[in-house]
Amino acid sequence: MSKRDYYEILEINKNADETEIKKAYRKMAIKHHPDKNPGDKEAEEKFKEAAEAYEVLRDPQKRERYDRYGHAGVRGSSGSDFGMSMDDIFSNFGDIFGGAFGGFGGGFGSSNRRRHVNRGSNLRVKVKLTLDEIANGVEKKLKVSKYVKCSSCSGTGARNGSSYNTCSTCRGTGQVTRVTSTFLGQMQTTSTCPHCGGEGQTITAKCTTCAGDGIIKGEEIITINVPAGVADGMQLSVSGKGNAGARGGINGDLIILIEEIEHEDLLRDGNNLIYDKFITFSDAALGCSIDVPTLDGKARIKIEPGTQSGKMLRLKGKGLPSIESYGRGDLLVNINVWVPQNLSREERTILEKLAASPNFEPDPSKSQKNFFSRMKEYFHS
Repeated sequence: MSKRDYYEILEINKNADETEIKKAYRKMAIKHHPDKNPGDKEAEEKFKEAAEAYEVLRDPQKRERYDRYGHAGVRGSSGSDFGMSMDDIFSNFGDIFGGAFGGFGGGFGSSNRRRHVNRGSNLRVKVKLTLDEIANGVEKKLKVSKYVKCSSCSGTGARNGSSYNTCSTCRGTGQVTRVTSTFLGQMQTTSTCPHCGGEGQTITAKCTTCAGDGIIKGEEIITINVPAGVADGMQLSVSGKGNAGARGGINGDLIILIEEIEHEDLLRDGNNLIYDKFITFSDAALGCSIDVPTLDGKARIKIEPGTQSGKMLRLKGKGLPSIESYGRGDLLVNINVWVPQNLSREERTILEKLAASPNFEPDPSKSQKNFFSRMKEYFHS
């Protein structure tokens, strides 16, 4: 099923600024919040949908990629959705709502503050692709060095047989509240508990392998599916494949930066490909057939007699596919007439005789007309 437009989900226009986006998300999230719609699966999906839209549009880089390439520019390389759970949403965006729904406490509707959830950092890797791989899409296996869940304690950070104690500082809430007196009166501030780091509990005995962090340095082989039509500099996101979160927290994401390998013969221009072909003066005058390289092999094209240098020939559909599946670009063959630089005496005599013929006199009006025609064709291709 096709995904809805993010601007449509939040009911904003494409020129909306950061404040408008945040306000629109808060409105949609409160409207579809599970506390307000208990047992309503459709409302829950809309709640997640709004969070996904906000996650992209609040980030300038992700928003730019979305505006250029649509969902394919920001979703996981496997084609999967962001996969944000309720824990992800409340952990990342809970502060937007202030005191609404009891501060979005654990177990919807709880009056307690939500405990801090650790989140692993994102990782960035470069993937180099040839034009052939970009044209067809490709599966890549990446060996990534990262923080992984500790196998000794299963990521809990606790030694086998150890138990957890409720934090005595915050009494399990993960936050501490301080009241200070000022000349304006008493002011109340809330912050993350410094003793337990916002988790609400402490370990009686830490795992000796990971020193209580629940994560260790490791490696993972990650398979990604790069869609056809990606461009140099584009970023793809694989949800949950970044560094593991400490003590059972949420994994970060793996960001894939696309780097395009220059082709030996073809130059990319958007979804079009350009090939420069040099032909001899006689071939241009008499006409001929030539072979040109494409991503599917050689293609044979006809050069009409009297072809001028700079003539652009178009092979429809021989370019690159659109990442949004809106068709395919073309292969543009730019014809250049090669002028010999070292002539023999006999060749010079022949050309001097030909130069005296009226057929070898250039027509300035046609020359200018052909130039403007080529420019118009190129800039509207």
